[in-house]
Amino acid sequence: MQADLFDLALIGWLIKTTIQFSTPLVLAALGGMYSEKSGIVNIGLEGMMLIGAFSAVAATYFSDNPWIGVIVAVIAGGALAAVHAVITVKLKGNHIVSGTGVILFATGFTTLMLEVIWSQRGVSDEVTRLPQVVIPGIQGIPIIGDVFGSLEPIVYMMFFAVIISWFVMYKTPFGLRIRASGEDPSTLDTAGVNVSTIRFIAVVISGCLSGLGGAYLSIGYGARFGKVMTNGRGFIALAALIFGGWTPIGSFLAGTFFGFLDALQAFISLTMPALAPYNNFIKMIPFVLVVIALAGIGRSRPPKAVGTPYEKEKPA
Repeated sequence: MQADLFDLALIGWLIKTTIQFSTPLVLAALGGMYSEKSGIVNIGLEGMMLIGAFSAVAATYFSDNPWIGVIVAVIAGGALAAVHAVITVKLKGNHIVSGTGVILFATGFTTLMLEVIWSQRGVSDEVTRLPQVVIPGIQGIPIIGDVFGSLEPIVYMMFFAVIISWFVMYKTPFGLRIRASGEDPSTLDTAGVNVSTIRFIAVVISGCLSGLGGAYLSIGYGARFGKVMTNGRGFIALAALIFGGWTPIGSFLAGTFFGFLDALQAFISLTMPALAPYNNFIKMIPFVLVVIALAGIGRSRPPKAVGTPYEKEKPA
């Protein structure tokens, strides 16, 4: 029987699912913002999310503590991002090639280690997942209770990361230096700030946030690691970053929009069982709309110096 589309509990479920599906996208998009605002293209978000998802499960498996898994995921994402930073910042390598290498490495490494640790190629053993944050007293409130009555802690970290990122980017000297590094690095250099250091730090931050997004997938929303479980979310996060105009709030809104599209296909499958035979087509909807959205963003202006290696001018 078809579900009531106007059932408050069902609407609350859609909103909650939207927030949950948006969380890894927003975290990775914020990470990409730090990197690209500093001038370094980072298409390797997918690989950093993947290494974070694997590391979270592996660390939790050996320690039986999901919080240790979160910490290791953040470190692993940052470490892989540091490799990208060395290639692009220190060695002046091609950003796209380096990002592609990050993805290929993460895919191969996690697939190999999945078999080494659990002796199976498809999926890891189940591990202890992060406990949900339960807010007492609101469970009975329509919609609000369904949405915020219990959520994963990384969801709240995502909201916090958006606020902190906005403050850092627009209200602190460090944020000003990141933006200057991506817009006019020569002026920043003239002011006595090391452009390479700023870019290196920004790229590492992008990996840490992406690793946290990956940890949400494996031990926040789920409780195990699956081969290539990011399933293109890093690229959707990159699309959200561009669609959001390389800003914290814009990345959040765009990531939430794409999360809603993903939740919508699950909502349609739940409320319209007659469409079950077309479920694979429905799952394509978010990716199709990503392409449409990107085609309709017009002339979204990236940082002027993004993708351009900076060479310090030598005195005559």
